[in-house]
Amino acid sequence: MSDAEVIRKPDDDARVFLVVVDNSEEMQKALRFASHRARHTNGRVALLYVQEPTSFSHWLGVDELMREEAREEGEALLQALSEKVEKLSGQMPVVYIREGDRGEELFAQLEEDPSISIVVLAASSKGGEGADPIISHLIGKGRGKMHTPFTIVPGTLSDEEIDGLS
Repeated sequence: MSDAEVIRKPDDDARVFLVVVDNSEEMQKALRFASHRARHTNGRVALLYVQEPTSFSHWLGVDELMREEAREEGEALLQALSEKVEKLSGQMPVVYIREGDRGEELFAQLEEDPSISIVVLAASSKGGEGADPIISHLIGKGRGKMHTPFTIVPGTLSDEEIDGLS
């Protein structure tokens, strides 16, 4: 999928805080930080869900079924996170759905949507190799493509500490 499917479009003049959605604990930290920053700056939160391509190409029907199931799971996750963002920020978020490599799709989204002001990520509290694939992508292959500021929230922060920062 080359262009993102946009479920809700941002206001033209609002600062947009983009959070890349996954099931990690640290993503919840980034979501909380972005939501509070949006509330305090009259901005908006945007959620980017990137569906990884399926690699089961032996039977086309099975591959398509796996893609549909992953899409449904992503939409359910986005729905739950949208409700959380609305409670924390006071507004429903902008929602984008893409398919492909998460790092590459993040940069493609940033190129396609100049309304995104900042990307908010959270570093894993677990540490170790490969714990933060998007952050690794940023400091590796992606560093030459960065034209939007990124904020990295430590995954070790408590909700109260995040609320105090934002």
